[in-house]
Amino acid sequence: MFSPDLTPTIQLNTRGLRCPEPVMMLHQAIRKSKSGDVVEVLATDPSTSWDIPKFCMHLGHELLAQEELKDATGLKEYRYLVQKG
Repeated sequence: MFSPDLTPTIQLNTRGLRCPEPVMMLHQAIRKSKSGDVVEVLATDPSTSWDIPKFCMHLGHELLAQEELKDATGLKEYRYLVQKG
């Protein structure tokens, strides 16, 4: 569950995109942001559930939250909060 205290600096809607696009978009957003900024990623590709945590681990960013939801049609949706390290 996401904390209401965490307000993302940047929001990325990667719904409908397949990996590696969501991770590439996250990487671009992180590069353009300042240390401590928080990026929210919304995705529908299930492979983001391991790609985004590994991205954070390897590049020294903090995965603040990871959540699996269902959209209005019952399809799975993934949300992440990533803080630039």
